[in-house]
This record gives sequence, structure tokens and C-alpha cells, in this order.
Amino acid sequence: MKKNINHSAADNIRALAVSMVEKANSGHPGGPMGGADFMHILYSEFLNFYPTDMAWPFRDRFFMDAGHLSTLLYAQYYLLGNYKKTDVENFRQWGSVTPGHPEVDVLRGVENTSGPLGQGHTMGIGAAIAAKFLAARFGNWMNHKIYGFISDGGVQEEISQGAGRIAGHLGLSNFIMFYDSNDIQLSTSTDEVTTENTAMKYESWGWKVISIDGHNHDEIRQALTEANNETEKPTLIIGKTIMGKGCVTATGGNFEGHCELHGQPIGHTGADYKETLKHLGANVEDPFAIYEEVSEFYQDVIKKKTAQAAAKKAEIDQWKKSNPELSKKLDNFLSGTLPELDFESIVHKPGLATRAASANVLGYLAENVENMIVSSADLSNSDKTDGFLKKTHALKKGDFSGAFLQAGVAELTMATLANGMALHGGVIPVVATFFVFSDYMKPAIRLSAIQELPVKYVWTHDAFRVGEDGPTHQPVEQEAQIRLLEKLKNHKGNPSFIALRPADSAETSVAWKMALENSKVPTGLILSRQGIKDLPSTLESRYEDAFGTEKGGYVVKDVENPDVILIANGSEVATLIDGAQLLEARANVKVKVVSVPSEGLFRLQSKDYQEEIIPSNKPAFGLTAGLPINLEGLVGSNGKVFGLDHFGYSAPASVLDEKFGFNGENVFEQVKQLLNK
Repeated sequence: MKKNINHSAADNIRALAVSMVEKANSGHPGGPMGGADFMHILYSEFLNFYPTDMAWPFRDRFFMDAGHLSTLLYAQYYLLGNYKKTDVENFRQWGSVTPGHPEVDVLRGVENTSGPLGQGHTMGIGAAIAAKFLAARFGNWMNHKIYGFISDGGVQEEISQGAGRIAGHLGLSNFIMFYDSNDIQLSTSTDEVTTENTAMKYESWGWKVISIDGHNHDEIRQALTEANNETEKPTLIIGKTIMGKGCVTATGGNFEGHCELHGQPIGHTGADYKETLKHLGANVEDPFAIYEEVSEFYQDVIKKKTAQAAAKKAEIDQWKKSNPELSKKLDNFLSGTLPELDFESIVHKPGLATRAASANVLGYLAENVENMIVSSADLSNSDKTDGFLKKTHALKKGDFSGAFLQAGVAELTMATLANGMALHGGVIPVVATFFVFSDYMKPAIRLSAIQELPVKYVWTHDAFRVGEDGPTHQPVEQEAQIRLLEKLKNHKGNPSFIALRPADSAETSVAWKMALENSKVPTGLILSRQGIKDLPSTLESRYEDAFGTEKGGYVVKDVENPDVILIANGSEVATLIDGAQLLEARANVKVKVVSVPSEGLFRLQSKDYQEEIIPSNKPAFGLTAGLPINLEGLVGSNGKVFGLDHFGYSAPASVLDEKFGFNGENVFEQVKQLLNK
């Protein structure tokens, strides 16, 4: 019996997915075989994009959560002409554009890097927030949809709780997610790990939920139509599918729904690779071929998509002609062009905590950068992002005219949403929490770095001086962890992250300037809870001095032919100034003090500059409120670092400073010991 063309196309996707995994001898064939029907209907009939310009800003976007189903994505885009035959033949091989888990490649249609389950769909929700934010400013013609694809594992990952709650609370009706519910995961069936009612869970969060047979094309169409017509809620389409749909044994018997089909080539299971290809209508001798009738069908799809995009572009062009000022603003948002900003005009009182200085900067940015979305994990009055919030209002269901996202206590979700906003484009995402809770954000920070997304991280309460809250809230090892990312290069060969720990208000202003201008990689600002003495000024203004921050490290107190170099960042620089005064007054020691807010940036400077700032022939002493390793690379093998090698204790900050030796007196003693060696 001749197959319907839509079933042939879905079977072609299945055959390609199976063949990619079989040739690579590695991968996950069963899930793509189950999701092929939904994927084909979505892409051929619903997803709006511009085939000759996949980066078109007003396209629908598809966010894959189940990254192990990468062959599903590659096969679909191969049918659309975005991949060559050799690309799918070289799945998971060195230098191929078809890695084992999808990596963001917008020009081929891959919107996000997915791998760790749960983050992909959460990034999609972040993109939906960005889309709503922009539509509120430029009009409902910006009505593109964001689609997500999630598996059982993604639903189980804890991040789905935060993502589901926020999407429902905000009424993200532009977000539509397909849940590939096949009852099988990598090592077990799902009934061995969960008995929850997923539909009820999402409904309780405020989602529209539609349950369908994930292989019935009419039901898929109806569900997608309902989802696209929904105006109040995000939609979850639960598609009951079969793991390894279409797999057969060597004798042609059914071999669908088995756990072992999840994570290995089907030829390693009870299924037979060649017989399965035949069953799916593929050519065993040419398994990577697109079926002739499917090729013709997709050529027609491409023509239709091109015509639809052209009509949309004409609508947008008419809007641009009628709204020239708004059009220019939108172009600037999408290109990342910043307005002219005068950070020097931001006034700080003396001796501020750097979190308070950051609040001043954020207040200025709220009035001057219209496409920033700032978010806090229920800490805006403590991390001082309320400096921004006071000049705007929170995003709400039905009202995205504000610019502050109240994420609630969900650090990982919040950071992943920011990644999605950055991937969507047109907005500048900023996320904030206490530095110790960066531990909860690490998986998202890592994907920020891998995807080269310019998310701005604001981390306050940067050290043990959180005091009375005790060791659970006092960062010690966190700075060392974050600074490792400054040493880790991305695929372009650049440091994958820039971490800035400013020493006073002026450095904070410059650090924010750097963060805003950094459009290539994520930036982290590590800020103090307690007030800090402003550093001495050597030029016309302290702000002008602080421009040395842009080079990662610079001299804050100089002297000709110094006896010792003192090195720190953040709060500890002011403590070094106190120690330097004692060394000069009591021991006639000539002291040079260096602030290094970012070792990563400092190491990018010329060798001559590095040697000028920290001469290698001079003894060096480092002071850090974190692990000594933070500064060991800067002081050198003959230097000495005083830091912490233990967790904090609950006590007032001033007491901890005294007990731990973070004062000028101890700097004096430590440096004297170093010089006496």
C-alpha cells in the first residue's frame, strides 16, 4: 500500500536518524524515531522561517531540550536543505557540523546548544519572554512563536519546576512545547522513577495542556492549531509516542518500545538495522538518501515558507516606513548597538559597598538602556538590583512594558532564561543573586560560556563578610571556581568568561561599562556587601584611574623602585592600602599596590604591560578573601598569598576580619615575613 507523503517523510527522518547512529556507532536512535511525526508536521506546516535567511529576527524558533535527539534535528534540516548529505554521514565525527548534541548554529537552524536536560526548553521560555518584551514595545506584528521539544528526562530535571512555574505565571502564550512521552528513558522505563501526573502539574502552573497520539498527524495538527490560537497560556502538547517507532527484527517482527533502543545503535539490540531500513522505505545501499517523493515535497515546502516569509517581510517593511523612529530603535536593539552612556556622571557617595555602587549604575542604566531585562532570585533589595527596579516595574501576565523579571527563588532557572533571552536577541539580560548561590547557576553559566552569550551576572555578598549568616552564605571557593572559566577558552580561542571583582565605586562603574560593552562572552560582577574605602586617586579623578580595570590589572599606588608588590582585588585592595601605609611608616618599605579585578583580562595584555604592573624580579604578596589559588599565578613562585583555607563562621563581619587576619596590621606582618626570607 502506497504511503501518505507525510508518513513517508516521517519515515525518512526515522531512517536517517537510525543510519546516523549506526554509522557513528554512537548515539540515541529510539527517541528520534518516536518524535519524527511531530517534527515533520511542525516544520512542514506550522514553523515560520525564511529558508534563505535562517537568522531572520522575526522567525519562529525551535528549542531542542532533548539534545540526545540531535539526529531528529539534523534529519529535519537535511530535508530542508540546511545540511548536506556528507554532514549527516559524518554525525559525531571530528570537524563535522553535526555534533553528538546540538550546538547553536543559527544559519543551519539550530537555535541553542542542548545537552544537560532541562536547560533547552528553559532557554526557549527565556526567548519567549524576550519576544513578549519586544512585542510590547514595537507592536503585535512581532507575533512569532517559540517552540520547545522536551523528553521524560527534561520533565524530571528540577529546572522544569522553575521554568514551568514562570512560563505559566507570565502567561507566555507564545510558547508551545511538545513533550515526547514514550515511557522509556536511558536505563529504565519511566514508571520505575515517577508516578506524577505531568498534565495536572503543568495545568496547576497555568499551562494549557493537550494530550494526543504523537503519531497521529491529524491530532498533531489539531493540537498545534489550538496552541497557536491560545492567547492566555503557554501550551504543553503531550504526545504519547513509541520508542524506536518502526524498528523490526531480522525476520520482520515488531521491535518497538524497548529500553535498549534509547542509547545505542539499533544493530546492537534485538532490532535489525537493514530490515528496519527496508521497513521504513529506505534504500539499504544508500541509507542517507532523501526519498524522491519526500525531496519533491520539501522543495514545495521551501517555496511556501519563502512566500510566507516574503509576505511577513512586506508587512514589516510597511511598519518600518510608518514608524521610522521605532524602526531605528528596533534595529539598534537587534544589532546590539548601545546608546551613548556617560558612566562618569554617575555619582557615588564615599565608602560605598560595591553592591550599592552597582545599584547607582543600574538606576542610570534603567533610564538610558531601554532593552535591558534585569532579574533577581528574590533578592532585589539585597543584591541591590532594586536600583533598576525602582525606575521600572516587573513583567506581568498581559503586561510586558516593564523590564524587571521577578524570578523567585530559582537561580538556575533564572540564569537559563537569560541564556534564552540572549539567544533570541534584541535584549540585554542581567541576572543577580548572592555569590554563594552561583553554585546553583553553574550549569547555566557553563552554557553561557559555551554558546558565547553576553549575559551579565551580578553576584553580591562576595566573601566571608556576610558575617552573621554563617558558612552556608559565605563564599570562599566560589571565586576560584568562576575564575577557572577565565582560563578556559571557548571554541574561538578566547577566554570563555570575564569575571570582575571591583575594589571600589569607581571600579564598579568601569566594570559595568565593560560588561555592557562586552557582546562576545558572559561577564560576572562580584560585589561586596559591606562598605569599602575608596582607593586613592593618582589622576584627575578616581574614575579615570579606574579605567585600568579594562586591562584587568593596574597600579593603584605607585612608588619608584618598590621593595614589594601587593596584589588583590575587591575589598582586599583597600586593606592592602592600609597595610602599605604601615609598612612605609614603621619599616621604611617602599610598596606598590596593584588591583587585579580580572586576571583573565590581565593575561591578555602584552608581556611588557604585565611586567610593568607586576615586575617578576620583585617579591609579591597577595591578599584574597577566597582560596589562595585566586592570586598564586600573579604573585609567582617566590611570592606569598594570604587567603582562606577553611569555611567561614557566624559572627559580625568586623569580628571575622579580625579573627581571619584581614586588616592592615596582618598585611604588615605577612609582608615583613616575606621580605625577611
